[in-house]
Amino acid sequence: MPKKTSIVVGKLVRGVARLKGGAGSALPGLVVEKIDSDFVKDCLGSLPRGVIVVSGSNGKTTTTKIIVELLQAQGLKVFTNKTGSNFVRGVIAALLEKINLQGKVDADIAVLELDEAHAVKFIEVVKPDYSLLLNVMRDQLDRFGEIDTTARYLGQLSDATKKVVVINREDQRLVKIIPRAKTVYFGLSDELRAEFPNDDEMFGAPSAPKNLGIKADVELFSLNGGGATFDVDGENYETPLALEGVYNALNSAAALAMVRAVIPKAETKKLLGDLSKVSSAFGRGESFAIGGHDVKLLLVKNPAGFQLSLKSFDENGRKIMIAINDEYADGRDMSWLWNVDFSGLEEVEIVSGMRAADMALRLKYDEVAVKNIETDLAGALKNFVELSGDKYIFATYTAMLKLRKILAGRSLI
Repeated sequence: MPKKTSIVVGKLVRGVARLKGGAGSALPGLVVEKIDSDFVKDCLGSLPRGVIVVSGSNGKTTTTKIIVELLQAQGLKVFTNKTGSNFVRGVIAALLEKINLQGKVDADIAVLELDEAHAVKFIEVVKPDYSLLLNVMRDQLDRFGEIDTTARYLGQLSDATKKVVVINREDQRLVKIIPRAKTVYFGLSDELRAEFPNDDEMFGAPSAPKNLGIKADVELFSLNGGGATFDVDGENYETPLALEGVYNALNSAAALAMVRAVIPKAETKKLLGDLSKVSSAFGRGESFAIGGHDVKLLLVKNPAGFQLSLKSFDENGRKIMIAINDEYADGRDMSWLWNVDFSGLEEVEIVSGMRAADMALRLKYDEVAVKNIETDLAGALKNFVELSGDKYIFATYTAMLKLRKILAGRSLI
């Protein structure tokens, strides 16, 4: 059980941070981490169903949200770090919100989204019961280094997992380093394999061999308009999805495989019924109705993710804005934009953010017309939402946060 002093100090710091407008601040977690290194282990160690860690380059936030809602629909009380901070201090900050002064967290199981590098730090104090490893992409290489470093981080997370590791069968880097003894797979049908290029294929490598004879517990079998068909135990199940985007159908397969690992007797039709009700996560395809039109906000942070986002949504009749920042949380190196194929676009209404000029130059090379360049995000958004028709905004992380705050508060409208 965590020390009462740590709980009191953490809650006090959290209260002060909130008074100063830092509702989502990880400062309380940072303070508690300094004074009580066992806080996370003591809080999570007593959960009867254990701890799930979700990590990988793309899809962590949405997949975590799906798992949480599916487990809740199965009757479990779930603790999660839904504030969006996927560092260890973010987990502590989320715990401080839920823990009482007696050190009790009212939950059966924890589902934690963790940055790949910080997952390695997390397992030094807590060994997860389950882990879900989504993929390995060239993401923030200025921070992670080579892509194989990211794969090794996920391999260490796998090694520390006590019960079951769920991984993407189509990611050969993960398949090669994760032992099969305690592994459950999710994947794609042969027909869909080309629709979801892995990282090496994005950079011109030959297509990876299909499946390598590995059976997936849950397979995304086909996409059909507003829904998907999943192969579960050799039987096809079709379901509508409130989640938009082809990548979220694959994230759904990952989440289904994880929930089935935790609750093997979960009834498939109920899981799919519950899945059909899950909506987009914070800033990951969220929609805002403004002036009678829909404004959709999509996070982009690496070539594969941006490519799939562009592929998922019909440009016809819709306006597009792209906002690129290069703060620490975005990754400083924006050269990855040159590995995204924008040639399918005809025009972009506005490019914005700190690297607006770089984005405009990139689009020029793919012969995409750019109507306006506006580095100020608030000003760009104000002009963008005044345009007629439905709209898409593709934004890097810190740009997404700033734009979402304005959209949610409607302060420009």
